[in-house]
Amino acid sequence: MTTASQRPRLSRTHAEAPLTLAVTAVDETGQVVEKSIACERPLTLYLNWQPIVTLMTLGARPETLALGYLKNQGFISNIAEVESVIVDWEVNSAAIITAEDTSHVAKKMETKTVTTGCGQGTVFGSFTAGLDQIQLPTPQLSQSGIYALLKNLNQYNETYKNAGAVHGCGVCQQDKILSFVEDVGRHNAVDTLAGEMWLDGLSGGDKVFYTTGRLTSEMVIKVAKMGIPVLLSRSGITEMGLTLAKQLGITTIARAKGRHFLVYHGADTIEFDKAEA
Repeated sequence: MTTASQRPRLSRTHAEAPLTLAVTAVDETGQVVEKSIACERPLTLYLNWQPIVTLMTLGARPETLALGYLKNQGFISNIAEVESVIVDWEVNSAAIITAEDTSHVAKKMETKTVTTGCGQGTVFGSFTAGLDQIQLPTPQLSQSGIYALLKNLNQYNETYKNAGAVHGCGVCQQDKILSFVEDVGRHNAVDTLAGEMWLDGLSGGDKVFYTTGRLTSEMVIKVAKMGIPVLLSRSGITEMGLTLAKQLGITTIARAKGRHFLVYHGADTIEFDKAEA
């Protein structure tokens, strides 16, 4: 973990935007009702004043979203070189200034992949590059611990409960939720948490990553780059997501809700101490 003296001197604006908006709607009986809807706004990322991409986001934690996106795309790799992250919602922009060499960015942006993320996420270059360098620890889990974590996660998803239309992701340790964020796309939520962990110098070897979204190749790759060996989702998994999880050694648990879950890879890392359930 990064200590206070080691943490980079990073200028941030802490510009969280409103997450919901109150509106009126007409229900099935013809009655006018007041409801909340999730906000959605564009955020254009600039790296050393070069435009990179425009993300459609809820706007919960734009600074760490920007950092996590750029790190996961391989545009920047040294948090100590980042000097500032300045968010301005008047022009819907996030400017990231770094002393790191970014001359490779233009070449990397020549190859683009539109992902299955909600709202169509975008990755640049070869999004599988460097996966052979990742070595994840073998986790130790228990069925009772998974149940306890799922129970505690029920206290989150506030925006979803109020307005729907969002995904939630969390970084967890045993049955504790260390950080949780919601966004209109699960790819934004995972990037936000990746940026937060990177900024705080947190390692992922003893963590569990939870998402309300499906486990696609993009999700598996991003969590692997965070160094987290366990993926837990209340949704399903894709064929490529499972193939990569097996390749990377990620314990993959899907369809997890209440007292039900399916382990698609890594069942040998789980102690089934509540088998009678």
